[in-house]
Amino acid sequence: MDWKLEVVVVPVSDVDRAKLFYEEQAGFTVDHDTRLRDGVRVVQLTPPGSRCSIVVGAGVIEAAPGSVKGLQLVVPDIEKAHAELTARGVVVSPVQHFVAGARVNGHGEAWNNFVFFNDPDGNGWAVQEVPLAA
Repeated sequence: MDWKLEVVVVPVSDVDRAKLFYEEQAGFTVDHDTRLRDGVRVVQLTPPGSRCSIVVGAGVIEAAPGSVKGLQLVVPDIEKAHAELTARGVVVSPVQHFVAGARVNGHGEAWNNFVFFNDPDGNGWAVQEVPLAA
């Protein structure tokens, strides 16, 4: 039996601001924006090429806005991802890699190239370069 991760709920303080960030700056597709009842709104967004989406909304999670860290996207070209995020106005780290658990600027070996960014609430994202042959 396959078990597939479909949705991760990301706690935000302002749904419209988060939707705008993820759609226009991070480049996610808005799958739907649904108001289920008063105080409950679900906005589902999907990164390009992903089979897993995120949900931001009102009345959908009790976690504090900005409390999610370690969300990770993978791309075949870290330089292209960095350039795209930067062009869209995202504050993104330089390309970095890990040495003895610490982030160091510059490229590392295969599987060890990242950029990092936060959404407006401080939810933390990593973008990792994954070789095409993987």
